[in-house]
Amino acid sequence: MSTYKKILLALDLSEESEQLKEKAKSIAEANQAELSLIHVIEPLSFAYGGDVPVDLSTIQDQLDAHAGQKLENYAKEINYPVAQQLVITGHTETEIHRVADENDVDLIIVGSHGRHGLSLLLGSTANGVLHGAHCDVLAVRVHEEQEA
Repeated sequence: MSTYKKILLALDLSEESEQLKEKAKSIAEANQAELSLIHVIEPLSFAYGGDVPVDLSTIQDQLDAHAGQKLENYAKEINYPVAQQLVITGHTETEIHRVADENDVDLIIVGSHGRHGLSLLLGSTANGVLHGAHCDVLAVRVHEEQEA
């Protein structure tokens, strides 16, 4: 019997996200699990405190479309059937928890940069996902790409 039936891979779509492919694929294959991908875009209004004098909806739509294309490419490259590709606008940790709960996810996989100092004190997305999840969370250490 498999340990995990439904896996949610949370991606920030950075270069470091590439490092999660093989880990997620191997866990999904070993468990014959359904694999879904999620990318959450924080609304532009969050960055401006919600009081923005211009309409940002066109820019937000462009960000959503670009993220959708990147997520679609990622899904093709993972070389494992992907049940859902979700691009959602909202608060990252909250939306990951909501989608995991609504889809009865057994495991959330998220990248972790292993930050130190001020970043550690302020918390991270991986930490936020871990502490609010109702299922297992695997934080995979990702390393920043070093330029040659």
